Amino acid sequence: MKFKSAKKVWAAFAVAGVVGISATLANSSVFPVHQVEAAAAKQDNYASAHALQTLNSFYKPALKGQFPGAVSNLTIGKSTRKDVFKAIGEPEEARKNATGYDVYSPNMGNPGYAISYQSDKIREIRYFGTSIERQTNIGGITMSMVKKHWFAPNSTTTIKNGKTKQTKLTYIRGNYKLEFIFNSSTDLDHINLLAK
Repeated sequence: MKFKSAKKVWAAFAVAGVVGISATLANSSVFPVHQVEAAAAKQDNYASAHALQTLNSFYKPALKGQFPGAVSNLTIGKSTRKDVFKAIGEPEEARKNATGYDVYSPNMGNPGYAISYQSDKIREIRYFGTSIERQTNIGGITMSMVKKHWFAPNSTTTIKNGKTKQTKLTYIRGNYKLEFIFNSSTDLDHINLLAK
């Protein structure tokens, strides 16, 4: 009889232990709502701060006809296609005609570009940003952010890209134009740099 009672006691302890461990794990994996909201706000602030840093990184280089980053030594109207190949390699998708674009896809955290030429000199550079952590790059740049930090654009136009209507904010930077092409007020598609 004592043997059966001991078995029952151990079984009860085992069940209590499983229930106790389950309750502990359940309670530790559920966070109060305010902690979840605080973490989300912190993540949004981080992404927004980095997006603003990305936005502002274009301001000064544009005065010299340049973009920041890997293409910073390339200048609109001066650098050649050979200079581009030397700086960032050959494109994943080469232009199909003289007025087409060489396309460089974003990869491994590097931004994507499309570059067109005129008389073998860079005519335009398009910056598509990164595909990884896009919200910390151009994916986090909004129209209101651009206007708040760069003030009113020199011009605002609506353009059609197939069936999509886009808004182009143009800022004159010395002898160059910096264009922000938005699909919506919160969706920046790409940034263009070309001569005025």
